[in-house]
Amino acid sequence: SSDLRIFVRRRVRETQERKIKIIYMASSRANFLVPVISKTYCSSSQVVLWVRRRPHVPGGGGLVVMDCSQRVVFKVDGCGIIGKKGELILRDGHGEPILLIRQKGGIVEALSIYKQWKGYSYDFQGLQKLAFSIREPNACFSRHNAIGISIEPKGSGGHGKNWDFEVKGYFPDKDCSIVDSKGNVVAQVGVKEEIEKVMTSKDLYHVVVKPGMDQAFVFGVIAVLDYMHHESTRC
Repeated sequence: SSDLRIFVRRRVRETQERKIKIIYMASSRANFLVPVISKTYCSSSQVVLWVRRRPHVPGGGGLVVMDCSQRVVFKVDGCGIIGKKGELILRDGHGEPILLIRQKGGIVEALSIYKQWKGYSYDFQGLQKLAFSIREPNACFSRHNAIGISIEPKGSGGHGKNWDFEVKGYFPDKDCSIVDSKGNVVAQVGVKEEIEKVMTSKDLYHVVVKPGMDQAFVFGVIAVLDYMHHESTRC
């Protein structure tokens, strides 16, 4: 009957619309993620993680990153543990290495306005792959130069800029953010007011990571900032 044909056509149309919606949502979710290291470390919602500086003693130091349930998400080993200056390792909560971060040395870097850091991710075979580079202003030059971060392989940076992300603010005060080339804040470092009242050393602070952003990448950057400012990862 005509009623049956109308009903069937309606159901077919509804099914097609549902499929299109699912495909669109999946595509939007994929475009939403920024997997610098891996999409494993990207969340569809905002994440607040806590950073605790380990005691800065021989054979110690580094950072521990926890979620709100005090579950260890990342660890950062610095010079005190690794035994090498200018080298950092970001590990997951189980202690497996995610990132190896090295500071480039040499006469060229010493004479340059900037120092370079290179972040290498590990693939499933344990091989290293260059994931990002960080441009640190040389201490001999102006400290007002921005800390720029480029994703590897290098792109245009967007909006006519030669970097993909930039650190704004002052990390030692735990009042800074990582912004993309469009000016969007992708991660924010801060200290809760109630914690600041009882802990003047800022050994415990939080990092708000925006939806879709790679958390491993964010804490790789924070590890370098910690080292730059002679904090827990530095000998």
